[in-house]
Amino acid sequence: MATKKYNFYAGPAILPYEVLKKAQDELLDFNGIGLSVMEISHRSKDFDAVIKGAEEKIRKILGVPDNYYVLFLQGGASLQFGMIPMNLLKSKDQQADYVHTGEWAKKAIKEAKLFGKVNIVASSEDKNFSYIPKNIKFSENAVYVHITSNETIGGIQFQTYPDSGNVPLVCDMSSDIFSRKINVSKFGLIYAGAQKNIGPSGVTLVIIRKDLVENSADGLTTMLSYKTHVKEPSLYNTPPCFGIYIIKLVMDWIEGLGGLSAIEARNEEKAKILYDFIDNSSFYKSVVEKESRSKMNVVWRLNNEALEEKFIKEATAAGMIGLKGHRSVGGCRASLYNAMDVEGVKALVEFMKKFEMANK
Repeated sequence: MATKKYNFYAGPAILPYEVLKKAQDELLDFNGIGLSVMEISHRSKDFDAVIKGAEEKIRKILGVPDNYYVLFLQGGASLQFGMIPMNLLKSKDQQADYVHTGEWAKKAIKEAKLFGKVNIVASSEDKNFSYIPKNIKFSENAVYVHITSNETIGGIQFQTYPDSGNVPLVCDMSSDIFSRKINVSKFGLIYAGAQKNIGPSGVTLVIIRKDLVENSADGLTTMLSYKTHVKEPSLYNTPPCFGIYIIKLVMDWIEGLGGLSAIEARNEEKAKILYDFIDNSSFYKSVVEKESRSKMNVVWRLNNEALEEKFIKEATAAGMIGLKGHRSVGGCRASLYNAMDVEGVKALVEFMKKFEMANK
């Protein structure tokens, strides 16, 4: 019998088995129409039900207020790094505040500098991005404040979100959206690549307050203006239909588990199991300050790179897939996104125990 595989990749990441099975069952005949959802028109009533159903479930699960638009865009979070300042900063004299917490925040900062002034109000670069800055003071004249909710590479996460006052808070939630309850009204704009907790790669979820769209810049290229995608609700051009279909199934799955309260409790349990084991081991070493630890991406080191390579090789052979740390930092990383169950984390810990015993 083949070893069961546990998917710890940071992204594209694990999807719920139930979602994959339903998609498989409907692949050739969606909704009894005799065609695949991948080959029907995005203007058809069948797909209209899919995209509207996905938005409805997102609004319900996250508690999205009526004064926000929900958009399904393309280009990943990486396109949003530029699209946000392009739309919200109307001149190069305007300023945005950014919190620098790692590689993804760095990329967002780089793009924003093309469109206006960037004020880095806080950074954890002094300790190799091993913590989330606290007591951040934002500028009164900033057009918006930008934070990265969870850094997949460094394994740090905002446990609570900062208060930006009257300045709209913009947040990259690519790797932890739908992992816990949030107050959407605290944010002016939330964006997330789908390939962690929402669905497959190729879809970007954007939740944006209506006044920010109304006051956004004019004269932009059509596809990079939020106004375009609001006017033709995510349907100005052909959207990633199959990805949106999978998102709808994932939302159904989250709802079936009991919503974000149940998801959050499960994620807390998974992270605690792994962090408790690491903390009680002298063989594995956490490199992140406890108060800033990500519940989505757990990172750790061993005594040397050769031992880490051996660990990853043997883990892969044992069915633990995707445990290699990001190429820029090395080490090991286990991504515990929503679809990873408690059983998978316990299996990882058991393997880690055996590896430690054999390599002390």
